Amino acid sequence: MANTNLQFKTNYTVSSKIEPFYKGGKVQISKDEKHIFCTCGSHVNVLEISTGKIVHSVEHDDQEDITSFALSCDDELLVTASRALLLKQWDWRQAQCTRSWRAIHTVPVASMTFDSTSTLLATGGCDGTIKIWDVVKQYCTHNLKGSSGVVHLVQFHPDISRLQLFSSSLDCGIRLWDLRSSQCVCVLQSHYSAVTSLCFSADGGTMVSSGRDKICTVWDVNTRKAKRTVPVYEAVEGVVLLPENKDFSQIGVKSKDLHFITAGSKGVLRVWEASTARCVYTQTLPSTLIPVHGEEEEEEKDDDPRSLTYLLHLPNSSRLATVTAEHNILLYQLPGLTTQQQFVGYSDEVLDVKFLGKGDSHIIVATNSCQLKVYELLTNSCQILYGHTDTVLSLDVFKKGSLFASCAKDRSVRVWEMDSDSGLVRCVAQGSSHANAVGSISCSRMKASFIVSGSQDCTVKVWDLPADMSTAGTGMCQLTSRATEKAHDKDINSVAVSPNDKLLASGSQDRTAKLWSLAGEGNLGLLGVFRGHRRGVWAVCFSPVDQVLATSSADGTTKLWSLQDFSCLKTFEGHDASVLKVIFVSRGTQLLTSGSDGLVKLWTIKTNECVKTLDAHQDKVWGLHASRKDDKMVTGSADSNITVWVDVTEVELAEEQAKQEDQILKKQELSNLLHEKKYLKALGLAISLDQPHTVLTVIKAIRQGEDSRELLEKTLLKLRLDQKESLLRYCVVWNTNARNCLDAQAVLQVLLTHLPPEELLQYQGARTHLEGLIPYTERHMQRIGHLLQASMFLNYMWQKMRVAGAPSSMGQDEEMDTTPLAQSQPFLMIDKEKGKGSGEERQDAGDDSDSGQDEDPNCPVEEEEDDEVSVTKKASTCGGRIANGASTKTNGNHHSESEESSEDEDVEEDKNEQTKMVKCLRVSSAPQCQTSAS
Repeated sequence: MANTNLQFKTNYTVSSKIEPFYKGGKVQISKDEKHIFCTCGSHVNVLEISTGKIVHSVEHDDQEDITSFALSCDDELLVTASRALLLKQWDWRQAQCTRSWRAIHTVPVASMTFDSTSTLLATGGCDGTIKIWDVVKQYCTHNLKGSSGVVHLVQFHPDISRLQLFSSSLDCGIRLWDLRSSQCVCVLQSHYSAVTSLCFSADGGTMVSSGRDKICTVWDVNTRKAKRTVPVYEAVEGVVLLPENKDFSQIGVKSKDLHFITAGSKGVLRVWEASTARCVYTQTLPSTLIPVHGEEEEEEKDDDPRSLTYLLHLPNSSRLATVTAEHNILLYQLPGLTTQQQFVGYSDEVLDVKFLGKGDSHIIVATNSCQLKVYELLTNSCQILYGHTDTVLSLDVFKKGSLFASCAKDRSVRVWEMDSDSGLVRCVAQGSSHANAVGSISCSRMKASFIVSGSQDCTVKVWDLPADMSTAGTGMCQLTSRATEKAHDKDINSVAVSPNDKLLASGSQDRTAKLWSLAGEGNLGLLGVFRGHRRGVWAVCFSPVDQVLATSSADGTTKLWSLQDFSCLKTFEGHDASVLKVIFVSRGTQLLTSGSDGLVKLWTIKTNECVKTLDAHQDKVWGLHASRKDDKMVTGSADSNITVWVDVTEVELAEEQAKQEDQILKKQELSNLLHEKKYLKALGLAISLDQPHTVLTVIKAIRQGEDSRELLEKTLLKLRLDQKESLLRYCVVWNTNARNCLDAQAVLQVLLTHLPPEELLQYQGARTHLEGLIPYTERHMQRIGHLLQASMFLNYMWQKMRVAGAPSSMGQDEEMDTTPLAQSQPFLMIDKEKGKGSGEERQDAGDDSDSGQDEDPNCPVEEEEDDEVSVTKKASTCGGRIANGASTKTNGNHHSESEESSEDEDVEEDKNEQTKMVKCLRVSSAPQCQTSAS
């Protein structure tokens, strides 16, 4: 099944992400025209125009949605307002809040703007008031009252010497405020609906206002009178005055009179001559966006995706920026209004995604929309493709890489081609004869000769493609199906064409997958049925090298089937929910699956093992595709995110090999340094390896030498700050093991004695480390206390025992005569030798006699609760408690296997120690027992 020389994949890592950055609200472009600022929930995202990537993002601590923001004219200050009635001033390049204050408004701020000097900030509230703030001296200068309802528009006159502010609210009037007197000097009445934007001429003497009442008004600011009312026949959201000193003849400007551009509900830019109230240019719409007869009324809907919500002027680069109702940002180059860049702010649910273009330089994305989006991975710039009239459900790419097919809820299929030079994509063929939504599509594998579609009408159709569709020029070929087959009893979720173009597989909600022959000219021939899934089949895929079919199902399993006898060869289980997609990688030796649990799993077929689980998304992963070179994959999810992953197997192997070689060299160098007693260099090298056991070896070597205490202190204090920080972290690990606790305590004594608390608390996680040291240190002290008590008990018993042959007149308080013990010397010599050996072991183990009382301090060692209980029974009872203590610690939260093994050793050593104690007592009392018997 596999090439023996093939390297299995082991891991993928994220190469790039396409995430939502704009979900509606205000959009502003920086003065230097390099960045786009836009709101996205509780964030203000900063998009770099040249790369299409989010380079900065600011967020309120309270995570409340941002209602408005304003960027100063010098691009230095960003001020945001949230629903929590807080205003925050940001150093947006560092994403740091430099100041925050209460907005004084009783309800959220709806609009904000800076003056041309970047010193005054105006905020319009939903409470009908306007506040003017001096952002330099940090106080409120004006509180302007009189507006009715929400103040949704505030704008300073560009000539700051006039000290004028314009505002608009729900009464549809434009108020002119004199900031010297804090009074409204007049209300400009012309509109009968909300005023959406204001634009001033270069000299500041003329102003154009736009509204949703389908008119634009030209005002004389000096006389405060309307000069001209221009009916524009659409609800206008933005207006821009064209510069007077440039040639705009390409867009119909023939005179030097005032001209302005409008953007609104019709979704196109239009140029108007103010003096004649005449439209001199209308931007060409994509063919599918031109409304058919009878749709004129529908196009005025608020949620119409064709409508434009913002129009912004970039004077330095002579460009215009528009924002659509679908949260797309488009940049046009003047004077021809040619599309320059397109950015998709929010994709909604991603339903399918495929690599596209030479070298997989692009991806094609189907979202919960009738539009297709083609992203260039290098710049994130996007082409928006119009053609389908309802949600696009599925995509597939031909082997050539520049040709792909799509299908949608509009019951149609389309074929698209990317120009290899310009990268532009156009629709070259269309077919529509299904009776219901088309949910899946598959392209021929060997050459671009046909496509296959599967629909909710339970049929499969085969569509033949013209020999050379590019000869059709700019027109589209109309496709007709050469074969139609009712394939299943329920919706068809997936279709796939075999690598040799002779077979077709289909998967359905009826829980079956079927194999069909494509060899005949007429209808499809059914070859067999794959039965075994307990719920609907979501995806089918042929192996590129074997006669095997893979299926994934809503029952949470992925199955491999033989094309010979239609039997199930393997079943892969691991997803907690439906498995939505399955594809072959690594020349058919591995599988990638994605599920509604948001996970992507990598499986090795031979071992039936999941070798990697990628926590890819927060929601269903509908889209999954591998590049033609098999070196990367792309995923798309219902969480609106698109992620490109790269195979890092070879990189990881090379890095691991280099790391191992480096560690071997460093360990050899470390051995030499220890031999030469260059402890400081040795300790630094061991810390650089980040191996606590190796560092411990160096510490033990230092403590074994002469004047170990002074040497250890001298060595540790010469370490760098980061090395001391690592050493403190290692001490926490060592201290959990009774075998190494003395070394840990010796290091801690040096650090805690010579380093000030302020320095220690600067270490990363220092508080946590110190808190983790306390309980284990207390246990070590308890163990030492218990051992001390046990030794005193033994000494007490030794002093109180009568020795055989001693004079009966000898008082209990007199010093014991040990001469008669010579008779039992052989017995005692044996126990002493054993005791000596045990003592040496304990000494080598670092006083490693953790008897389990670490876990149960209430376990009494010398407790005299019953005179009839023998020492042996006490030992066995205590030993039982020791065992329970050891098991308890194993099930606890701490730490490593070395700790568990060391505690087992501690239990055994304490058992041996107590047994030897009993033996000594028995040997010592034996002569006395014999004398009493005689």
